[in-house]
Amino acid sequence: AAAARLVAAGATAEEPDGSLRVAAKVAGASSAHRPTLLRPDGTATYHLASVADDVDLRITHVIRGADHSADADLHLALIAALGTPAPDVVEHGLLLGGAPPDLGTPPDLGTPPDPLVSVADFREAGIPAAAVRAYLDELGLPQHDVRLDLKRLRRLAVEAIAAMSDEELAGQAGAPARLAVALRGARDLVEARDYAESLLTPPPPAIPAPPADALPTLLRFAELRLGAPAELDDEAARSIVRELQAVHADLKALRRALTGRERGPELWAVVRALTREEALARAGV
Repeated sequence: AAAARLVAAGATAEEPDGSLRVAAKVAGASSAHRPTLLRPDGTATYHLASVADDVDLRITHVIRGADHSADADLHLALIAALGTPAPDVVEHGLLLGGAPPDLGTPPDLGTPPDPLVSVADFREAGIPAAAVRAYLDELGLPQHDVRLDLKRLRRLAVEAIAAMSDEELAGQAGAPARLAVALRGARDLVEARDYAESLLTPPPPAIPAPPADALPTLLRFAELRLGAPAELDDEAARSIVRELQAVHADLKALRRALTGRERGPELWAVVRALTREEALARAGV
């Protein structure tokens, strides 16, 4: 129907193959470049479909990337030919992924493209939604194309996690709220979920068994944990770790016993997050 109205308005011309093209007099067209609106089989191209859709839906504002600026005059002219008020058009720079390729490096040796190219990718990488929103707020409406600053985005992810309530952070990590204290050091939600798994899933028995020189550390830890309240606060958990440090205990061995990992949350946070029974069972003494 829109195509028929454009024909009636003299804004288009039919070609021998049955296609419909923009007339040269229309803004955005020239004798050398007259975009196709209808293909020979009668299907609409992007130009006609976009304009007809905006007119049909009574769109008042079009906000889009500056890569469409070349189409602006043509689309506005077609909208005018359809007798519809023109929408306000705001065009902004694009957010491009990764660093630009090094033109002096052969393509097969260049830096791989940034894997984060969509909102779904950010989510899968554990970047909190609040961090993405904060980053876009900082960018505002860029006048020119900008490249994604992944380092800045990851810093905002740390800030977003720090701002979460215990319940929200634990929920994002699929863990009970009591574990939130040990999830605070995570740099993203993927790492937070990994921390949660290490606390929720008892590590398999050490193979080989912990070295003999680790046994005093585990025994002293068991003594300290038995002598502390069933539920620890931050200071009580830190105090246990300080006591172990004072006797030059093997804290790496204790971490491996409690989480099965070489690295992870701060040790005092692990001690606080685990129940007394679970901590003693994992210490194996």
